[in-house]
Amino acid sequence: MLSSWSAHDWRDGVCVDDLAALERLIVTTANSTYEIILIAPAHAQVLVRGGAFFPVFTEARLAGSSLGGSFLKLRSVHVGFRLELGTDRGFIITSPVRTVAIAPPVTDPNDIM
Repeated sequence: MLSSWSAHDWRDGVCVDDLAALERLIVTTANSTYEIILIAPAHAQVLVRGGAFFPVFTEARLAGSSLGGSFLKLRSVHVGFRLELGTDRGFIITSPVRTVAIAPPVTDPNDIM
């Protein structure tokens, strides 16, 4: 397991450390679509909306991506992995990610919320 983890090609995802505040990600999983707005990328603080647990934008910490075990790729979203989000209600773990994309900039501020 460790050897496959270390040999994995990590180019199929997005690390929030590489993004700027207010950039948006659209993450499609096996069961839901999530919109994620970065508040403080260095601390992985985000607003997330989508799925059963986030009907409205909710503050969370994007912990990272995992295969459901003890290994976690910190502050990143990767295809084939489960996204882990820390909230004041505990951790939410999504179904496997199918796609992740940086959304185009919003031109109308009313479209964000």
